[in-house]
Amino acid sequence: MSRRRLRPEELELWHLVARSAQRLPGRKPVADPPAPPLPAKPRPAASKPPQADPLPAFGLGDRAPPRTETHDFYASTQDRLAGDPVRMDAKAFTRMRRGKLDPEARLDLHGMTLDQAHGELASFILGTQMRGFRLVLVITGKGAREDPHDPMPRRRGVLKTQVPQWLRLPPLSHAVLQITEAHGKHGGSGAYYVYLRRRK
Repeated sequence: MSRRRLRPEELELWHLVARSAQRLPGRKPVADPPAPPLPAKPRPAASKPPQADPLPAFGLGDRAPPRTETHDFYASTQDRLAGDPVRMDAKAFTRMRRGKLDPEARLDLHGMTLDQAHGELASFILGTQMRGFRLVLVITGKGAREDPHDPMPRRRGVLKTQVPQWLRLPPLSHAVLQITEAHGKHGGSGAYYVYLRRRK
């Protein structure tokens, strides 16, 4: 029959009695009963090394701040106009580019200063729109060839360069729907087709 272990309260009672008891002469002291073993502390779980999170997908320059302004030093006026979106009817635009549409009015700016040309252009565009015209021709002349790789900006073909800029600024921008270089039979690169918006 196995020996029962003492409960903690029994063990405490035993110690109280043992302290007050006196040993009989000639007898060996009785050893205290063994204390119950303390419950073993649970071993800490082996800590796993932290796994590195997989890197999120990224692309070069993803966190770069957006470009707030750009400078297009290498595009000629012809290239910039060719890159403009088509705002007018696509079929009419194709016919216009092929020289199949005849301009209803024309303005020749040859030999004028910038101040004279700007005033004449504004008067011509707004006047022809008032009369209900849709397609007009503005002749600037080719001027000296624009060199897109010229390291130094030069004023070459000043009117050819300036006229599209004027047409994009108010008040003329409210009247103009599309600008493109003219077909060869209407002056080619020395003239512009200007397609006007309908009057409201």
